[in-house]
Amino acid sequence: MIWFGTTALVGAGLRLSGPFGSADWRERLALTGPDVIPGGIWLHAASVGELTSARVLAEALAAEFPLTVTTNSLTGRALARKLGYDAALAPLDVPQAVGRFLHRIEPSVLVTVENELWPNRARMADDLGVAQVVVGARMSQRSAERWGKLPRLIRPILRRIDALSAQDPGSEERLLRLGLPASALGSRLNLKLLGPAQIHPAQDGAMRPRTVLAASTHEGEDEVVLDAFAKARAAVPGLRLILAPRHPERGDAVAALLTARGLDFARRSQGGGPEAPILLADTLGEMGDWYQAAGICITCGSYADHGGHTPWEPAAWRCAILHGPNVSNHAADYADLDAADAAEAAPDLAAALSALAQDAPRQRRMGKAARDMLLTRAGDPAPLIARILDLARGGLV
Repeated sequence: MIWFGTTALVGAGLRLSGPFGSADWRERLALTGPDVIPGGIWLHAASVGELTSARVLAEALAAEFPLTVTTNSLTGRALARKLGYDAALAPLDVPQAVGRFLHRIEPSVLVTVENELWPNRARMADDLGVAQVVVGARMSQRSAERWGKLPRLIRPILRRIDALSAQDPGSEERLLRLGLPASALGSRLNLKLLGPAQIHPAQDGAMRPRTVLAASTHEGEDEVVLDAFAKARAAVPGLRLILAPRHPERGDAVAALLTARGLDFARRSQGGGPEAPILLADTLGEMGDWYQAAGICITCGSYADHGGHTPWEPAAWRCAILHGPNVSNHAADYADLDAADAAEAAPDLAAALSALAQDAPRQRRMGKAARDMLLTRAGDPAPLIARILDLARGGLV
C-alpha cells in the first residue's frame, strides 16, 4: 500500500520533476480529463494486471452505469481505452488534484482494485458522499505491521469503506484489526480467477480423451514433450498432440524438431486443425479452442526453469492437468490441485501420458475436480456487483 505523507512534499517533488505542460502531467493534476456523465462509477486499478483482473467486474458495472477508469500507468490507461472506457491517469493524492477530479466526474461510487488506499482520496470522496468499495483486497502480515504503526492514517481510510471483498482469510482478519468495519466485509473474491471462472466449456468431443495439449512450451520443452508423446503413442495408438509454443515466432524452430523426428504434423498457421495427428499451434488467440479439444493438458514452463504457467486456464476447460517439477510461480495452487487429484506431477511424462490417455473416467474426474476448485476459489461476483450497483443508486444500507 502506498500513500503520500504531506501535500507540501508531493508538491516539491513535482516541481523538481520538470514542467507540467505535458498532457500526462496535466491529467495527473486533474487539469484535464475525460468529459463524462455525472453520477457514474469511478473504477481505479493500478495498472494493466489489476485492470485485467477486474474486467469481469468492470463489464458488469459498465452495463448499468457510466464507468470512468483511472490507472497509475500509461499502459493501464491505454488498455482501459482499448476496452472502450473513459479513462485517465489517476489524480495525484493532493487535495487540489483530487478535488478537481471528483468535481469533474462526480461519481456515485469509487471502486478500488486491490491495494490502492490513498488518504486524501478517501477523505474527500467521503466528504462529497461518494460511496467507497475495495475489491480483491490484500493485506500481508508485513504490510499490516507497517500500517499498525500509523493508526491515525489507516483507520480513517478503512472506516470510510462501505464494502470490501478480500482475497483471503488472512487479509480479512488483518484489515478488521486495523479498523475496517465488520459490516463492510463481503464475501471473498479472487479477481484473477474470475475471468477463467466465466468460461463455460462445451460437451466433450469424441476425440477429447485421446488428445493431449502441451500448452505454452518454452525452448527445451518441445523435445521433452515430443519424446514423451512418441512413447505414449506407441502404447496408445491414435493419441493426438496439439503443441502450442509460448511464443508463436518459434514455430519454424519447433517445426524443424518435428521434421527431424520424422513426425507427420500440420501447422495451424498454414490451415491445419486439431484433427491432425500432431498440430503445431503456432498462432495467437486460439488457446481456448485447444483447451476444448484436449482432455489432457501439460502445463509447460514446468519442464524448463520458468516456474510453471497458471493451472487455472486448463482447469476452466475441465482438462486433466499434468505438470513438471518447476511450478514455483504457482506452487500452492499446484500442491492443492495435486492433493485433490485434479492435477498430477509427472516427472516421467511418457508414463503419465500413457496411463491417463487410457483412463477416460479419471480424466473426467480430474477435469471436474480442477474446475470445481477454480469456481470455489474465484468466488461469486454477483453479490458484490449487486452491492456496488445498490450504492450507485443511492441505496446505502
